[in-house]
Amino acid sequence: MRSATCSATFIAMKALALRLWPYARDYWLDALIVVNAVVLALDMAFGFSGDTDRPTGHTWLLMLATLPVCLPLLARRRFPFGAPAFVFLYLTAVSFVNGTFVAYPFSDFLTALTACALLGLLQDRRQSVVGLGIALGASVIVGANDPSQTTGDYVWTGTIFAIFWLAGFGLGLKLRQVTEAEERAARAEREREEEARAAVAEERTRIARELHDIVGHSVSVMTVQAAGVRSLLKPEQEREREALQVIEQTGREALAEMRRLVGVLRRPEEAPALAPQPSLEHVDKLVAQAREAGLPVDLRVEGDPVQLPAGVDLTAYRLVQEGLTNAIKHANAERAEVVVSYRNGTVELTVSDDGSGDGGGESGGHGLVGMRERVSVYGGSLDAGPRADGGYELHATLPVA
Repeated sequence: MRSATCSATFIAMKALALRLWPYARDYWLDALIVVNAVVLALDMAFGFSGDTDRPTGHTWLLMLATLPVCLPLLARRRFPFGAPAFVFLYLTAVSFVNGTFVAYPFSDFLTALTACALLGLLQDRRQSVVGLGIALGASVIVGANDPSQTTGDYVWTGTIFAIFWLAGFGLGLKLRQVTEAEERAARAEREREEEARAAVAEERTRIARELHDIVGHSVSVMTVQAAGVRSLLKPEQEREREALQVIEQTGREALAEMRRLVGVLRRPEEAPALAPQPSLEHVDKLVAQAREAGLPVDLRVEGDPVQLPAGVDLTAYRLVQEGLTNAIKHANAERAEVVVSYRNGTVELTVSDDGSGDGGGESGGHGLVGMRERVSVYGGSLDAGPRADGGYELHATLPVA
C-alpha cells in the first residue's frame, strides 16, 4: 500500500513538473527578478548585509525606491532596449539624491549586470552599443556621487559591465544564428512541400491527359462500332436503330467534352498528343534507348504475358521509364536490370541499379511522387529505396484486372 502511494505521488509530481516546465522555461528570469527585488527592498529596509553605510530614511520610502530598480526588467520583452536602459538612468538619477542608495546593496549590482547582459542580447547592434555606453556612463556618474569610490572601483565596475555585455552579445549572436538556421530549415521544408504538391498536381494533370487518350480511343471505337451496326440493321428494326443512334450520339458528345477537358489540363505550349500511348509491350525499346545512352541494362520477363488494361499498361511503362531515367541521370549507375513478372493476376516491375543509391538525385524524389500517384490510381503498391548491397531499387505491383 505504501509503495503504491509513493508511486502515485511520484507520477503526480512528474505530471505537475511536465505541466509547469513550459512556464519555468519562459519565465525563470522573471522569477529571479522578482526575488531580487524583494531581497533588495528588505535589505534596504533592514540592512541584511550589515554594512554601516546603509542609507538612512523612512523604511517604506526606501523600499518603494527600490521597485524601479528591478521591476522594469519585467517589461524587457515589450521594451528590449528601454527596460534595461531605464535601470541605469534611474540609478544615475537616484545617485544625485543619495549616493549610498546605489552603491550599498549588492542586489543593485546584480540588477545592473543583468541589464548589461540584456543590452548585449539586443538584435539591433547600434542599440546594443548605445546601451553599453549608457551602462558605462552610469557607472562613472554613480561612482562620482559616492564618496567611498576609488579609481580601482571605476575600473573594476566598468570591466565587469563590459564582460557581461560581451557575454550577452555573444549569446545573442549565437541565438540569432540558431534562429536563422531554424528559419532556413523551415523555409526549405515549406519549399519542399510546395514542390512536392506541385509535382503531384503536375503528375495528376499528366495522368488525366493520358487517360483522355486511352478513354477517348475506347469511346471512338464504341462510336464507330455503333454506327457500323446501325447501318447493317433491317428497316423494321427501328427500335434497335434508335438505341444505336443514341449510343453513337452520346459517344460523339463524350469525345467532344473530353477534348474540352484535356484542353483545360494541357499547358499552352503543349500540342495535342497524336502518337499512340506507349505500352509495356514496348519495354524492349525503352531498354534499348537506355543502352544507347550508355547504361548497360538487362531485361528479364517472367511468367506468361497477358493483355493489360490500357491504363495499367501505360503506368507500368512509365514506372520502368522513371527507374531507368533515375539510373542514368542521377544514380551514376554502371549497370541496371529490369524485371517484368506476370503472376497471380498482377504484374510486378523491378528496376534496380548499382549506382549511388539516392534514386532521385537533385530532383528531390518528385519523380517517385508522380509514380506513387499513378500506382495509387490503379490500386497498386510501390516500394523504392537503396539496396542493402548498394544501388537503388524500384519495385511496383499492379493488379491486372
